Amino acid sequence: MDYEERITSAQLGRGEERSEFSIRPKSLAEYVGQKTATDNLKVFIEAAKMRGEPLDHVLFYGPPGLGKTTLAGIIANEMGVDIRITSGPAIERAGDLAAILTNLNENDVLFIDEIHRLNRSVEEVLYSAMEDYALDIIIGKGPSARSIRLDIAKFTLIGATTRAGSLSAPLRDRFGVSCKFEMYTPEELADIIRRTAGLLEVKVDEQSVFEMARRSRGTPRVANRILKRVRDFSQVKGSGAIDIDITKTALEALGVDYMGLENLDREILRNIIDRFDGGPVGIDTIAASIGEERVTIEDVYEPYLIQIGFLNRTKKGRVVSAAAYRHLGLEYTGEDLTGDDDMQLELDV
Repeated sequence: MDYEERITSAQLGRGEERSEFSIRPKSLAEYVGQKTATDNLKVFIEAAKMRGEPLDHVLFYGPPGLGKTTLAGIIANEMGVDIRITSGPAIERAGDLAAILTNLNENDVLFIDEIHRLNRSVEEVLYSAMEDYALDIIIGKGPSARSIRLDIAKFTLIGATTRAGSLSAPLRDRFGVSCKFEMYTPEELADIIRRTAGLLEVKVDEQSVFEMARRSRGTPRVANRILKRVRDFSQVKGSGAIDIDITKTALEALGVDYMGLENLDREILRNIIDRFDGGPVGIDTIAASIGEERVTIEDVYEPYLIQIGFLNRTKKGRVVSAAAYRHLGLEYTGEDLTGDDDMQLELDV
């Protein structure tokens, strides 16, 4: 199975763009979670509007599916300007960036997702655009080449990345506002599920709301996807209204357990336990043993397993924790490495 098509994938699946856009909040008052970021942005937006200036450039960083694109759209709505959305890989040449920037109006917002994947030559053109609102363009080739400076409208760049450490220092330093996105609490996810259920005109009881929330891996995109799939089960196998029985039936059929783990997550843990006595084992060995790419394991599976304490990253390799053994119904006979000085829990996500 393509990992992007998993029910608990934080990546946007194929065909989900239109349905997700329809349920996104349009104002800060409707936005749930990320309170520190939104409270600060309220102040910055109001101050920029009072001065009649564009909002300072903003960097969003954190795991996928937490609402970075949604919040960028809200900023544009709150500022009363248009937003242009693109991504780092889509801007292949400096000319592509120049075409985008020259079509922006005063104070507009340019949102670049996966900004850490910008081509270096494109990034260098972006420096002068961010600082001086100008483009330095080379005309001609060889000895006859000359540089001209083209003024552009003042704008706000909002960059989003899942790998803040991959951004070059010159680009990172040009953002005046940085917002780290945190995983959502079950209570915040419950609020999101209630709101989405209202928009979808689906009746759902409170037990079901919290059952779906706690299995959503702290990610709004996963919560909304689970709600839609449970709605399908309720319409086909139930009365149309979502209750706790149909919710548990649906989640069991989807293979999502009470901790939000899917079959592939459990396969990784069992593989390390069965083949390597629970670890430590190197990431390349794990990738080879389950037939997945190393980068897929590191970016897709590991972050959540580490976050909930089921997998530990040590200097010697990956180690399955005692909590994971208990979750899988297995007896743990090794040493619990929780608190080990060799632990390395920092993730670049």
